[in-house]
Amino acid sequence: MRRSEEIQIDQDAARVDRYLRALPPRTAPEGFEQRVLAELQRRAAQPWWRRAYREWPFLARIGLLVVCSGSMLGAWRVAGWLTAGAALGLNRVAAPLFAVRELLRAVLAADASLRLVAGGVAPHWLQGGAVVTAVAYVALLGLGATAYRTLYLES
Repeated sequence: MRRSEEIQIDQDAARVDRYLRALPPRTAPEGFEQRVLAELQRRAAQPWWRRAYREWPFLARIGLLVVCSGSMLGAWRVAGWLTAGAALGLNRVAAPLFAVRELLRAVLAADASLRLVAGGVAPHWLQGGAVVTAVAYVALLGLGATAYRTLYLES
């Protein structure tokens, strides 16, 4: 960049700065301060478990850390038992896996039955059903959001 362009940019910046400093200070809309203070009081009145994690009492944060760590260690222990059970010939620890396998077989059989039935239906009916389902889902989502805003956020 040439020196003259830098000087011009500095002059323009100074001119804009003078113009902005000459403007009168802006005022908040009517009632804005009261709304802000009311919201701050409402948030301060919330119980500690509804606040941000960093605002929790120290012992509660430590307790959550202990519970989460214990859950993680428990999950590792259960995973170790399941893999050890599978390695030892699927003993009684891994027996629930057989139930899961049978459930998956039932689901796959139901899937095969649905495919057989759906094979006789024209594709545009299936596509239309998918579109109607998607529209109903979006409508339900919109109604839920509207109800939430109406019932909880405006009260």
